[in-house]
Amino acid sequence: MCGIVGAVAERNIANILLEGLKRLEYRGYDSAGLTVIRNGELHRERQVGKVLALVNAVANDPANFDGHIGIAHTRWATHGEPAQRNAHPHVSGKIAVVHNGIVENYAELKEDLMAKGYEFTSQTDTEVVAHLINDVYQKTSDLLEAVRTVTPLLHGAFALGIVHVDSPEELIAVRLGSPLVIGVGIGENFIASDQLALLPVTNRFMYLEEGDIANITREHIRVYADGVEVSRKVHEIDAKQHNADKGEFKHYMLKEIYEQPDAVARTVEMAVDNGETTKLRDDFLDRHETKLAGVKHIQVLACGTSYHAGMVAKYWFENLTRLPCSVEIASEFRYRNPVVVDNSLVVCISQSGETADTLSALREIQKHKPEGLVSLALCNVPTSSLVRETDIFLPTLAGPEIGVASTKAFTTQLVALVLLLLKIGVVQQRIDNERLTSLLENLHKLPGQLHASLKLDTPIKAMSESFEEKKSCLFLGRGLQFPIALEGALKLKEISYIHAEGYAAGELKHGPLALVDKDMPIVVLAPKDNMFDKLKANMQEVHARHGELFVFASEASQMVAEDRLHVVYVPDVCEILAPIVYSVPVQLLSYHVAVMRGTDVDQPRNLAKSVTVE
Repeated sequence: MCGIVGAVAERNIANILLEGLKRLEYRGYDSAGLTVIRNGELHRERQVGKVLALVNAVANDPANFDGHIGIAHTRWATHGEPAQRNAHPHVSGKIAVVHNGIVENYAELKEDLMAKGYEFTSQTDTEVVAHLINDVYQKTSDLLEAVRTVTPLLHGAFALGIVHVDSPEELIAVRLGSPLVIGVGIGENFIASDQLALLPVTNRFMYLEEGDIANITREHIRVYADGVEVSRKVHEIDAKQHNADKGEFKHYMLKEIYEQPDAVARTVEMAVDNGETTKLRDDFLDRHETKLAGVKHIQVLACGTSYHAGMVAKYWFENLTRLPCSVEIASEFRYRNPVVVDNSLVVCISQSGETADTLSALREIQKHKPEGLVSLALCNVPTSSLVRETDIFLPTLAGPEIGVASTKAFTTQLVALVLLLLKIGVVQQRIDNERLTSLLENLHKLPGQLHASLKLDTPIKAMSESFEEKKSCLFLGRGLQFPIALEGALKLKEISYIHAEGYAAGELKHGPLALVDKDMPIVVLAPKDNMFDKLKANMQEVHARHGELFVFASEASQMVAEDRLHVVYVPDVCEILAPIVYSVPVQLLSYHVAVMRGTDVDQPRNLAKSVTVE
């Protein structure tokens, strides 16, 4: 989950590397470092903490980092604590290496290298890579050939950036299981874990495939697969659509919460013409109608927040289309020898499209080739690995999401899942025109309802004061709101570091009620739906035990605040789409609690945005 940047150019590239790291800091921020080649030597600087510490260190010695080729890295620690000795780049002889991912067999490789006399100064798996390449290079004097020789020896998923003093015009890149993109310039070229890092210098990108090794100079980019030179298409993107500036907001997370009405509107318009309430757009997934017509089972694979979106989808699919739907955590699914029934639509949900567990689970299914298998990527990044490896791509038009705690990506995932459900329902004639028209009308209302939810910011901020000193919290929901309770708990624990758990409210009496006391805040999601009366009974169980209830309720519920019962009214919304609207209050609550507790909202400790390792 680390961030890699590299450059080879005619100009000084130090500032390009540092700006790239700032833009990649969402991928890791335990430590950062860079190396440039200058006057026949490697000049390296590494700092613990965020990229700013590295920026300041380089500013104190700018002459040594005035180079034309270099690599840089921002780290999310896996092997070895955050410390200067563990920060990248790692060096062996005249070679420097940056690495994203994990080398699973590094311990055995390390033993062999130590037997040859190599000394290790870090606890990382990456230093093994540097020493291995150096060892082979001493025999071949060919950097590309040395990398080609070493790569098959490394087990795991990784991306590498490599430079050598003796090849001061040559940048080598390797992609095997972790994302890596090449930025194409004029007389200069770049590499990065995410194109976002390179938008200040280019809007033209080449996306490496699994197993690709690239030899990059100022004048050429040569890509090799299985030892044979191959062609990779150059894509041009609109940089304006990838604007990731905080603007007037204090944090990216708050900005992204407030962007949800527009993001949801864009995603709806992908499938529904503005003002149209009777049918989906003719071109929405039209090329895939034959595949979707044969689907008999939905299998959702996802992790974290995306898993919660899948849980909502299970309620939707089974209730509205009567198609069976299974939802599994990808990291568990891939190891339990699962059975995937014939004619399944495998829906892989991932904000980045590079989530290692989800990709691996998809690949495991594809190995067994169930009859009639159709795979679909529901993703925010159209150039991602997940999109390239599935049959169907359904985009979430959230735009860049920088805050580690997902917000607008989640709500647009939910909207996209509704649209997928409607498409399958229409193609298979499982949804009648009356239900279709009702849902389309309500989808058009969603952006306005989200705007109205954002107006709850002030009362929710006041409510959050009650959480500032708390140690634990429960979130309760029933039916469609149960996954939102899980998501609310995840948000609170991610950014405020308060222990929080989400429960189906009916499960209270089966154990969690033992936790309830006067110091335990209980957040309840209470729209006026078919489970509301049951939920009221669950709230009474809490109230009778002196628990303090913080309830997000629909106006139609007519709930009244009283002692130890706080109510914030959420705009009325149709029952089916209520999970989307009720996501906003729990996001705002988590945000304000985190701000009051003084945590790093956008970059919470121990976490990273794009989880590209197991």
